Amino acid sequence: MSSVSLNPVRLLRAFYTSIAYLPTLSALIYGALGLLALMPPISDTSLPDVIQRLSLTAPGSAQSLLAALLGGMISLMVFSFSMVMSVLSQAGGNFSHKLVFGLVTERANQWVLGHYLGTILFILILLIVPEVDEGEAAWRSLALYLACAMVLHCLALFVYFIHNASQSIQVDAVISGLHAATQRSMERKRQTEASDPWRYLPASAPAQGAWHPLRAQMTGYVQNANLERLAALAESIGGTLHLDFRFGDYVVEGTPIMILECDDAPNEEWCSEVLATLTYLDGESIDEHFVHGMTQMMEVAIKALSPGINDPGTARLCLHRMTDLLCRYMSWQPANTLVDAQGRRRVCWPVERFDSLLHRLFVPLLHYGANDQSILLGLLKSLKSLSLFAEPHHLETLQLMTQRVGQALAHDSAHRMDLTFVLERLDQGAHRLDMAPVRDQLTVRLHEIA
Repeated sequence: MSSVSLNPVRLLRAFYTSIAYLPTLSALIYGALGLLALMPPISDTSLPDVIQRLSLTAPGSAQSLLAALLGGMISLMVFSFSMVMSVLSQAGGNFSHKLVFGLVTERANQWVLGHYLGTILFILILLIVPEVDEGEAAWRSLALYLACAMVLHCLALFVYFIHNASQSIQVDAVISGLHAATQRSMERKRQTEASDPWRYLPASAPAQGAWHPLRAQMTGYVQNANLERLAALAESIGGTLHLDFRFGDYVVEGTPIMILECDDAPNEEWCSEVLATLTYLDGESIDEHFVHGMTQMMEVAIKALSPGINDPGTARLCLHRMTDLLCRYMSWQPANTLVDAQGRRRVCWPVERFDSLLHRLFVPLLHYGANDQSILLGLLKSLKSLSLFAEPHHLETLQLMTQRVGQALAHDSAHRMDLTFVLERLDQGAHRLDMAPVRDQLTVRLHEIA
């Protein structure tokens, strides 16, 4: 294992984002309560009268009750895990497999499993508590009552768990969750880049002979980086860092991923600090990179258009959500540069252009939905909506994509009624697109059929 993978900060971050984080935290809390029950028993006379009245006559004989509670909790937990596996199997079959990990790591489900584990741990601790002397039964009785309350609480959580697990694989819930997570990630990025050091500047190549490559020290998906820390490190040696990858890219150990523009070559300690700012994650994280949310919606839509599922309605729902996100994206230009107090560029990184993102999202839908008129008309409607928010340079891209959709509509329509249906809807709704090329294509096709 490389030294980079043993970085304590990176290990803690991996633990925090894993499914084990909240269950472990809950189990520790319940374990602390169990250890509190192992304290030397407190005399009944030192406790309030109300608690003394709740004391069991023979708390030591409650071992059978605790054993029954423990068996019931284990059965409940096994059934819950079986339900999770069933839900994941169904989600993997109906949606993109990238969504499966998100359903597993949902915080609410982690809390439920954490309470299950904690209750089992608490009951196990009570089972090993030795017998108490006469006159010291009230404290033990409180622990037994608490164990019963924990089991009742877990039964209530089980009902919630069934409801939440069944709702989590509903089409509307999955797509709405993806949309909300992507929007939150985009808004966080937007707020971060609102300050003056974050700017969008034209890309510039490093000066000849004044650049030094930095190579990746591990293989994986680079989802993000501490760009402010990178800027500070670059400023400390009077250089400029050029990132040679997009966030979310898969990098191979040993490949050049950064270029330092500086007269003097950096030392190994400085290079290690720079590479330690990178965030490696397995798979795609919407929280780290909002574009992943859009691409996952596109993949859900493509899966819905597959012959095995054949659900164009789900594809249209994804298209509607992607349209909203693209409208928000057009209203904001992501930064690609961090500058210092004197305005000198310190870190720059590539950002995806709108035309590239639109191509990545719409062309697969255009390809897999080429034989479905409802999908093609949905794409056309989406492009009309986007045109209302587009800048002039965006509008040119939208016009080209509209012509591609029109070509697919003309090719797919093999009946006069289909073409008439499409022609009637070309100019419906407000938009800023030129529909004349699309109308010409459809008219030519109409004459060929006639």
